[in-house]
Amino acid sequence: MSFRQGSGRLCLDFVHTLRDRGTGSPAEDLPDGPALAAWVRQVGPVAPPPGSSVPAAILAGARRLREAVHALVVAGPQGATAAVRDAVNDAAARSVPVPFLDAAGAARWQAADPVTATLALVARDALDLVSSPAAGRVRACADPACGALFLDASARGPADGARRTRAATAPGNARCATHTPTHRPANRTPA
Repeated sequence: MSFRQGSGRLCLDFVHTLRDRGTGSPAEDLPDGPALAAWVRQVGPVAPPPGSSVPAAILAGARRLREAVHALVVAGPQGATAAVRDAVNDAAARSVPVPFLDAAGAARWQAADPVTATLALVARDALDLVSSPAAGRVRACADPACGALFLDASARGPADGARRTRAATAPGNARCATHTPTHRPANRTPA
């Protein structure tokens, strides 16, 4: 199983685990505990053992965190509800992976619970994003069915935001294809 990455931030990559948000039936990339363990294995600094699963309660909490991160990024820190801020703050307060040097002198990472520790990194990344100037560079895919968020790393200024968003799904543009491989972009051209 492979998960989409490349949105520009760990927290946005996590939000991408629910695809096609603008449709009546979004696609869930984390349907079960093994899928969440696989996502952490792909993106986290500490991998859970191969073949491991995640208890249902942690999976449910991860999905709640994902939706809270989405709401926080979309609304911003002042526009988010107290419940959204609390959900992200609570996850961010958990232990994160810590580095150590092994006997050969190589840097490694460890965590008692790799899944919860990686989710804490996701929450901390979301808090960092929404409280930084980078928050102004978060864009949504111009295809209303897609709804994916990404960090615009182009050199153009904020006045080009609308044009960049439309251009993100222009035919031949790879950005939309990277977050939804089977996505067929609308026939739009840059302004």
